[in-house]
Amino acid sequence: MVRRAAFAALVMSVVIVVTGGAVRLTASGLGCTTWPRCTDESLTPTAEMGFHGVVEFTNRMLTYVLSAAVGWAILAARCHRRPSAGGTSSPWRRSLTKLGWAQFWLVMSNAVLGGITVLTGLNPYTVALHMVAAMALVWVALLMWERSKEGDGPAVLSVAPPIHRLSYVLVAVVGLLVAAGTLVTGAGHHPGTPKDNKIVPRIPIDYDRLAQFHADFAFVSVGLAIAVIFVLAAVKAPRPARARAKELLGVLLLQGVLGFVQYFTDAPELMVGLHMLLAALTWIAALRVPLALRTRADLPAGQLPAQAPPQAAAV
Repeated sequence: MVRRAAFAALVMSVVIVVTGGAVRLTASGLGCTTWPRCTDESLTPTAEMGFHGVVEFTNRMLTYVLSAAVGWAILAARCHRRPSAGGTSSPWRRSLTKLGWAQFWLVMSNAVLGGITVLTGLNPYTVALHMVAAMALVWVALLMWERSKEGDGPAVLSVAPPIHRLSYVLVAVVGLLVAAGTLVTGAGHHPGTPKDNKIVPRIPIDYDRLAQFHADFAFVSVGLAIAVIFVLAAVKAPRPARARAKELLGVLLLQGVLGFVQYFTDAPELMVGLHMLLAALTWIAALRVPLALRTRADLPAGQLPAQAPPQAAAV
């Protein structure tokens, strides 16, 4: 049950990224004119607000669905108990409970950040930070799901530490790739309101320059992913790790092709939405590589985790 609950939270964290993008792509970013209410007089959108109000309010309501999924994950981790010393019982995985609460606070903080975004008239920097916070939520949700499939023992590396650190470099570069994409969005074609609305601020940097900056990170990410694949093959890393590196390369290549087509077709809404979905999946694929380079064994009931050996991983 814990794995299903953690997976549901992970899926919803990706869904909220996509629906948040849909708000911007349908020009509904100010569909609700204030926060936390939809208007100064109404908690819900009025008939006069039309389609844009419904889209923005629906995205806000999905936050409650996400919160319910995270709550389920927390309760599942807390309620699944096992025997411990002295005949009592203890939470199955305290670390999972902590990861669940971390997701909860990320959801709450991102909801407030979304409100600030509306109150500042879709300031592009707060919009970018809103996306980065959503990706942080995806990170923690993925970690909880992966940890739910492992034991309670210390994390022990299955490769040499320098190779494990290389996988973290790959994650950092992909993270910078995603962050650069938020800057392109801030200067790009979809400010989040109708195109005749001139009051929405944009990042005052040339769009083509930012797009090239983003593409440069894409090239570096692809090159580094290829290097990691060859390194893992050379050291005979576990097969799951090699498979995950190849999956990451595949998603990066697909995302790169989509990005170039999107750029030369003036960023059609549907293609941008798919690009955002693939951004979340690319981030997940990158994070899964270092997680496959260590193992965690089960501990006997009641035994506390021992100090990690010298080659133990940090996560």
